[in-house]
Amino acid sequence: MTAMNGKTNGAKDRSRSPKKELKPVINDADLVDGHSASDIFEDKNIKVGYTYDDLICMPGHIDFGVGDVQLHGNFTRNIRLKVPIVSSPMDTVTEARMAIALALEGGIGVIHTNLSIADQVSEVIKVKKYESGFIFSPICIIPNMTLEELDILRQKSGFSGFPVTTDGQMESTLLGLVTRRDSDFVQDRRNVLVSQIMTKFSDLVCAYEGVNLQDANRILKESKKGKLPVITQDKRLVSLMSRADLQKNADYPHATKDGSKHLMVAAAVGTRPADRDRVRALVQAGVDAVIVDSSQGDSVFQHEMVRWMKTEFPELQVVAGNVVTKRQAKNLIDCGADALRVGMGIGSICTTQEVCACGRAQASAVYNIAKYARQFGVPILADGGISSPGHIVKALSLGAGAAMCGSLLAGTEETPGEYFYADNGVRLKRYRGMGSIDAMKKGSDDRYFGANTALKVAQGVSGTVQDKGSVHRYIPYLTQGIRHGMQDIGASSIDMLRQKLYDGSLRFELRSPAAQREGGVHGLHSFERKLFS
Repeated sequence: MTAMNGKTNGAKDRSRSPKKELKPVINDADLVDGHSASDIFEDKNIKVGYTYDDLICMPGHIDFGVGDVQLHGNFTRNIRLKVPIVSSPMDTVTEARMAIALALEGGIGVIHTNLSIADQVSEVIKVKKYESGFIFSPICIIPNMTLEELDILRQKSGFSGFPVTTDGQMESTLLGLVTRRDSDFVQDRRNVLVSQIMTKFSDLVCAYEGVNLQDANRILKESKKGKLPVITQDKRLVSLMSRADLQKNADYPHATKDGSKHLMVAAAVGTRPADRDRVRALVQAGVDAVIVDSSQGDSVFQHEMVRWMKTEFPELQVVAGNVVTKRQAKNLIDCGADALRVGMGIGSICTTQEVCACGRAQASAVYNIAKYARQFGVPILADGGISSPGHIVKALSLGAGAAMCGSLLAGTEETPGEYFYADNGVRLKRYRGMGSIDAMKKGSDDRYFGANTALKVAQGVSGTVQDKGSVHRYIPYLTQGIRHGMQDIGASSIDMLRQKLYDGSLRFELRSPAAQREGGVHGLHSFERKLFS
């Protein structure tokens, strides 16, 4: 039968025109994987705390090179770092040598408080004097010092060259300079005087008071001298410049420096009345920030200490903590804190959660405190739970301004203590928590409110860590790992990372135990881990 339109029913369509296939309609919402941080951490139906390992960051779009990633982050309101890494104020992690090395690499070190006031001040001064454009208080010597005495001074101070003035003081008439080149080949160290071997004033290249840093640098380069004295018209010494400092500036372009070109350094204090004298001495020494060191920062003792410091020294940057809840954070911000230290009981050598049943999972703590504190312009330091550059990426992704590291830096050459060898030949260094009995005996019990108790309850352990080499090789490995992580996320700066966090475009997923195992090394009979080459 033929249909009315002339076509036979059931006949095939013999048209040679290609059929148009309808494309599926895909909304942007259909392409969004994972969850925002607010979905994970602010859901009131979720009654679980999350650690860094519970989370994984979703990759984003890459339209920049890894070398374009900027790592500038805030240590405090007014101190910005080019590398967001802070060394923890632990007596097996940070003294002057670590603080110097970390500041040169772009971070900042916090000198621990298990020292006398004089010793802690001495550590701060070592950092502040280590490198500067102009050295305004160099060690001067008198012309009748023997070379034997000069050798002792070199060993104690760590410096090799000294200006020679009439009375061994600054602002006195400059007579000459003495360096190792002048003295190394002199055999009679006991009887030969500095005045006999020093480079006389007439042979020195000097600059006059008022010279700027750029001109002083040019004079040093053109003269090919090691030291450039800066003098008044009547030959009185007012400052000194070192060629070695120019080399350090070239080698460490990201160094954390103050307005006077000195390396920056922080120091820890307790909350005892005697610690006010410690703060005064540290400020006098030029410390750039003070951290109130307490495992539980929301105490009346710390409130009083923070208020006193901000009243007595308004320009001093004060880091308060430790905190893990928004209520704790509010109380310390109300006292005037310029930054908050976040973390309780999650360090590798910390047993606070086990002993005291108090603390919080670190990822949850960092996200919640960072989001609250940013309303007041207060950055946070993610303190603890960090054992890899990936953990630092996660801390920054959750809103931290910088990561405070203890175990991650322990075992490097710049940490206090000596290396020793295990029975299997592995090179080790000792590392202990400030809540360990060993550390408490040296004074850190105040950190756990136990200074006046007869029985000290440990909230940490003592152990050993493997040699990690020098900070100057280890920090570049960490920062490059952070850059790669941020590039994969699609954030070219920490500021962009934070923007993605709060606008919801930074996505996360929770990982099952199986997913965590899958994300690490697995399926091998044995393997060798090399962190970098």
